[in-house]
Amino acid sequence: MKESKGYSLLRDPRKNKGTAFTVEERKKYGLDGLLPTQVETIETQMLRVNEQLDLIEEPINKYVYLTTLLDTNETLFFDLIINNPAKFLPLVYTPTVGEACEKLGHISRRVRGLFISIEQKDHIKEILQNWPEKDIRFTVVTDGGRILGLGDLGVCGLGIPIGKLALYTACAGVPPEHTLPIVLDTGTNNEVFLNDPLYPGLRRKRIEGKEYDDFIEAFVLAINEVYPKICIQWEDFRGVDAIRILNEFRNKVCTYNDDIQGTAAIATAGFISISRLTEKPFVEQKFLFFGAGAAAFGIADLLVQKFQKDGLSREEALEHIWMFDVNGLLVESRNDLVDYQKPFAHSGDFTNNFAKAILQVKPTAIIGVSTVGGAFDQQVIKNMSLVNKRPIIFPYSNPTSHSECTAEEAYVWSKGKAIFASGSPFAPVEYEGKLFTPGQGNNVFIFPAMGLALFATEAKRVTDDMFIIAAEAVAMQVTQNDFEKGLIYPHINDILKVSVNVAVKIAEEIFASGLAGIERPDDIRAFVKSKMYVPLYQ
Repeated sequence: MKESKGYSLLRDPRKNKGTAFTVEERKKYGLDGLLPTQVETIETQMLRVNEQLDLIEEPINKYVYLTTLLDTNETLFFDLIINNPAKFLPLVYTPTVGEACEKLGHISRRVRGLFISIEQKDHIKEILQNWPEKDIRFTVVTDGGRILGLGDLGVCGLGIPIGKLALYTACAGVPPEHTLPIVLDTGTNNEVFLNDPLYPGLRRKRIEGKEYDDFIEAFVLAINEVYPKICIQWEDFRGVDAIRILNEFRNKVCTYNDDIQGTAAIATAGFISISRLTEKPFVEQKFLFFGAGAAAFGIADLLVQKFQKDGLSREEALEHIWMFDVNGLLVESRNDLVDYQKPFAHSGDFTNNFAKAILQVKPTAIIGVSTVGGAFDQQVIKNMSLVNKRPIIFPYSNPTSHSECTAEEAYVWSKGKAIFASGSPFAPVEYEGKLFTPGQGNNVFIFPAMGLALFATEAKRVTDDMFIIAAEAVAMQVTQNDFEKGLIYPHINDILKVSVNVAVKIAEEIFASGLAGIERPDDIRAFVKSKMYVPLYQ
């Protein structure tokens, strides 16, 4: 292949160094005159980027700026995030990515990913082969059916796979050249988009049923043929579709669903941390979910497996998990439950009042996965405080506007007793002279590490045991000092170190279970670290 020179080199995000090209490189590659005279370090370049970003007020405009940087200088982009994840993760992913998806048709510059529509069902293999990289190991795939808590965003949901894969690299060192964002265009039921001249997807209602399932199957077969070492991560599908797709393919190919399994693992990690740091056995916890869709099912299912691992029978474990959906408490007398909800329906009195359900069930923790902002009102928090010395309040819905309560509400209404973690970030809260640091149950502590472990080991499958191992590994990195500050998860600025530790534990499980595609190395930690991408100019 012809070596890039001049303008072509400056437009190659993977090879471009911008002002960091040396004097010798400028002569060699025909860059003299195309760059300012000063040769700069990457640290100087980051200083300029930070200064420019600080002049931009709106997060969505910061997102556009950073996306443009990714399109022009990949190394600088990733080094920037790695050096200050607390600042940049909210800008390149949640919560800002939600608004970016809503406006994708209006803010799109250079799109990084593949669009595959239902009308191209018979040509998926050819479309995949159009991608310039030939050794893809990870794809994050969405059909845009349920983006965060924002609903059906159609192909504009591609912003989620793009952001997610950027975090695979920034937070765990998965080499970016092995990743591919994909959106499957199956139409949209979003009337605003259907009437928007700048909506870039199919202008038709969503397909469903057999036609939809056949399209998904065709995609899975094609991508595994083109990229035989691929792992498919399903993202932001509608609940019933997400569960069905995962169940159909989880034992056939290397695949997982982060909304179901990743969310489950990070929630479980939080509960393990709390149990360890309060010296209360995990098996004494009792959970009540607000929301009974795919995310709730994923968390509940992994909690059941954790209970079983800690010595309970499946029947005993199920007694520790209750759910409340749009129609009320899941009890056996209801006749409107779907199959995956039925194991979590118990004998007991029905109520459609969540605050009353708390007094009836007496959970140690409530978990919000409803996307109903403000659902955990003052009476809910008050009732949790009545039945618990330290009520565990987990409003997990994203983005921030859909969180079931804010950190301030949880702390104030519980009179400082709450142990709090949310899906979206909240600022520290001062209450009666004490500063509380809200925990964030961010999947970023799970999926990048999972990706690194799968990449390093060339794993053939992804199992729930791997997610339990990941949850336990995350929890073990929270100290008593962290807990006293209100933290039940590691600090986000430690994400790279945390991800390596979690990936090593997952890799050990992969080798032990016989699912690795390579021979077990003598030193797993050194081997995993040797596979990591480091953003350095070459």
